[in-house]
Amino acid sequence: MRQTSVSLALSFLAFIMTVIWGNPLINLLKYLKVGKIIREEGPDRHIEKLGTPTMGGFMIIAPVLLLTVLLNAATLLGFDILGQSVLIPLLVLVAFGLLGAIDDWEGIRDHRRGLGMRARTKFLIQLGLGLATAFALKYIVEVPEMYWPGYSEPLNLGGWYIPIATFIIVGFSNAVNFTDGLDGLAGLISATAFAAYGGIALMQEQVFLGRFCFTIVGALFGFLWFNVHPAELFMGDTGSLAIGAVLATFALMTGQWLVLPIIAIIPVSETLSVILQVAYFKLTDGKRLFKMAPLHHHFELLGWSETQVVQRFWLVSLIASLLGIALILVE
Repeated sequence: MRQTSVSLALSFLAFIMTVIWGNPLINLLKYLKVGKIIREEGPDRHIEKLGTPTMGGFMIIAPVLLLTVLLNAATLLGFDILGQSVLIPLLVLVAFGLLGAIDDWEGIRDHRRGLGMRARTKFLIQLGLGLATAFALKYIVEVPEMYWPGYSEPLNLGGWYIPIATFIIVGFSNAVNFTDGLDGLAGLISATAFAAYGGIALMQEQVFLGRFCFTIVGALFGFLWFNVHPAELFMGDTGSLAIGAVLATFALMTGQWLVLPIIAIIPVSETLSVILQVAYFKLTDGKRLFKMAPLHHHFELLGWSETQVVQRFWLVSLIASLLGIALILVE
């Protein structure tokens, strides 16, 4: 009970810190003219979002970074609140956040305005960061490599662990990026997934990891204060790449990554919709499987309002998260 109370307290503190510095960040982004550029082929209703400040991922990363550093420093005074086990996911959050920030900046102000970083360059950097994280998880932290539902002992994947872990980190970094297309969508979906893995970590007595998860949940809720429809800012790649990568890292650190596609069913579905759309387009010489990809745009074009898509996707995500936790508890 104490662990849950501390975790919820950290979540509340992160929420307050994020909300407090939200307006100053929005004003700064407006001053720097860091505004969203809308794709011409996107739904017409998105034109009204043109110019809304982006790079809002800093609103999430900064409070989490500050709070985590301060609480780790507090261990010198005898307060055992967060431990060194959270340093790897913290570094992942910062590293992928910086990559996303560069991508956002190039897409807004640089010579590649509207395009962002070259896809190959971006992917290679993601791959390098993913590999480094996978090696750190296996050889430095020595995390449980994989739990199979119904079995209490982790399975050893040997040499397969590194490529699998790298694929998961890079894949989910991009999956949340695909999900970030509607006001509040990526934030709500991610907060739900982090809460699920925070609960899993606490159940497995990975106390510090669970607390860090709920710290991010609080920061995401603080971000949603400004990101719900009509959004005052967007997280951009600064937030989406970082959130996706660190969610995958949490799943790997708990060893319960087999249920990640269930808990994060919406990002997985968004990614599959893009892959299927491209493949079908090429195989059929220009025909489309969906009205538009990623998947949330397909439902918009079917007539769902933006808030309907977000709320219904979130409900699916919530039920899927409960299902994922239930599978873990199977004995």
